[in-house]
Amino acid sequence: MIIKVGITYLEMTNRSQLNPRRSDVVGLEIKRAELPLPEFNRFLYTAVGGDWYWVDRLGWTYQQWEEWVERPDMHTWVAYVNGTPIGYFELDKEANYVEISKFGLVGSAIGSGLGAHLLTECVKRAWDMGPSRVQLDTCTLDHPGALPNYQARGFKIYNTGTYTADVPGRPIGPWPDSRRTLNPDARVASDLRR
Repeated sequence: MIIKVGITYLEMTNRSQLNPRRSDVVGLEIKRAELPLPEFNRFLYTAVGGDWYWVDRLGWTYQQWEEWVERPDMHTWVAYVNGTPIGYFELDKEANYVEISKFGLVGSAIGSGLGAHLLTECVKRAWDMGPSRVQLDTCTLDHPGALPNYQARGFKIYNTGTYTADVPGRPIGPWPDSRRTLNPDARVASDLRR
């Protein structure tokens, strides 16, 4: 299905612009994936992005994933609760900026309050890479809370646009035909808030 998508580009030009927010979720850890594994990044990509039409990398070969994760300036960070991965972000260092190339939570963690905390940690780690700015983009296919979270943490819009995308009739979920809904079981999110 061909659709028109709105895209918003955001940036933070100084570390002091970060408005941090913490979560009180017990057992939360955010760790860098030190060993580049294409299988792990693809798992995270589909687990987080399957509900939001993340389809641009689905056709990648193993070699393309390998080339992506083995770049020295690409860092993958994973959020775990009690040892289970519940979200991740990718930081891609360019000449003078860091791009947050992927960011998100698995569907069952949405609504737990972890998104703001994870973004806070993401931005801190991006600034630790020594850029002059940190940037990202979001679009109308993303979770409706994505843009407000980015802005609440201190990102400012610097450009907008539209593009056409060829997407499935509905999000594929964490794997094709998973038949998962966009509204995951709220019990899991409420369990994380305890």
